[in-house]
Amino acid sequence: MDLSTIRRDIDDIDQQLTDLLCRRLDRARQVAAYKHENGLPVLNEAREREVLDGVERRSDASDPDHHGYGRANRQVYSTVMEVSRAMQHRLLNGGGALRAELKHAARTLKASPRVVCQGARGSFSHEATSALFSDATPQFLPQWKDVVEAVKNGDADYGVLPLENSSTGSVHEVYDLLIQNRCRIAAAVELPVEQCLLTLPGVSPDEVKTVVSHPQALAQCGDFLKQRGYAERRHDNTATAAELVASTGDRTLAAIGSKAAAAEYGLQTAIEGIQTFGGNTTRFVAISRELCIPEDADRITLLFCLPHTTGSLYHTLGRFALEGLNLTKLESRPLKTGRFEYAFYLDFEGNARSEHTVSLLCALSDELPQFTLLGNYREKAMG
Repeated sequence: MDLSTIRRDIDDIDQQLTDLLCRRLDRARQVAAYKHENGLPVLNEAREREVLDGVERRSDASDPDHHGYGRANRQVYSTVMEVSRAMQHRLLNGGGALRAELKHAARTLKASPRVVCQGARGSFSHEATSALFSDATPQFLPQWKDVVEAVKNGDADYGVLPLENSSTGSVHEVYDLLIQNRCRIAAAVELPVEQCLLTLPGVSPDEVKTVVSHPQALAQCGDFLKQRGYAERRHDNTATAAELVASTGDRTLAAIGSKAAAAEYGLQTAIEGIQTFGGNTTRFVAISRELCIPEDADRITLLFCLPHTTGSLYHTLGRFALEGLNLTKLESRPLKTGRFEYAFYLDFEGNARSEHTVSLLCALSDELPQFTLLGNYREKAMG
C-alpha cells in the first residue's frame, strides 16, 4: 500500500477509536455516579491493574511477531484510565479537606507583620525581607532552623529563607526543614545576587590570604577563589562574615558579601561581581503557618510522596500535562527513614482558585500516600 492508503486506514481506525473512547468515558461517568452513591473511592488500584494486565495479555496474543504491542497498549490504556479518573474526581468533588482549606485561605498577607530571617543587617536575606515586607523590621536569628522554629511556634508571622540559587542549585537544608515542618510558602522573590570581595579599608586584594563567608557564597565564587589561591573559611552568613572581618583587624582576612554589608560594617568593596556566573540570582521564600492565596498568585508548590509502583512519577507528572499546566521545578529529597524513601517538591504555574487546578490538587490529595499544598503565591522578580 502507498502512504496515502495507509493514512486513510489510520483515519478510519481513529474514528472508530474516538467513538469507542467516548463510549468508555460515558461508562466512567456512570462508574463515578455509582461510587458516589456507595461511598467508594475513585482510585481502585486492583481494578486498574486487572484492566491493564488484560490489555497487555490480549495485545501480546495478537502480536505473534513480538513487536511490543502489549507494553505499548498498556501505556495507552494507562493514560486513558488517568483521564477517566481525573473526570471522576471532577464529578465527585473529591478532596474535601483540601477544598475546605482552600476556601478558608487568607487572601492577603498580614499588615505590619512580625518577620524573622537568618543572619544580620546587610545580608542578602535582609535585602529579600525588605523586598517582601517593606513595612516590617525583621528580627535576625542565627540559623535557618531558628527561623522555621520561630514561625512554627507562633513567635513570628513570617520567616524568610533562601530556597535555590541560579548557579549552585537548591539549598537542600531549607528543603529538608520544609519536609520536617510542613510550613506554608506565602510569598517569594527572585533577588539578583552580586557577590563582592570585602576587605578592611585600605587593604589590597593581594594582601588577602583567607576568605570567610557562607558556604553558598563560597560556592558561587569558586572560580574566583581558585584563581586567587585564597583559603576558604565557612561562616553562618555573608553579613556576619563581614562583621567578623571588621572586628578582627586582620588585613589578610576578607569576606564575600554584598556592598550593603560592606557599608554596614565599615569595610571596603575591593572587587565587585566575583561570582562565577553572570545573572546570579537567589530565590527567597516567606514561610508561614497558615495558607494564604493572593488573588494574583501565580506559582504553586506541592510536597508529596509516591506509591512504590512502576511509573508512579511519570503518571503523576502526566496529570499536569493533561490539564495544560507548566511545571517549573521538580526536586526530590530523602525522608531519612533508612528505607530509601523520597519526598518530591513540585512547582508549577497556576492559581488554586481555578476549578481545573483545584480538581487536580484534590485528586492528588486523595490518591497519593502523602500530599501537602505548601503554597500558592505571587513570585516577585527584582531587577
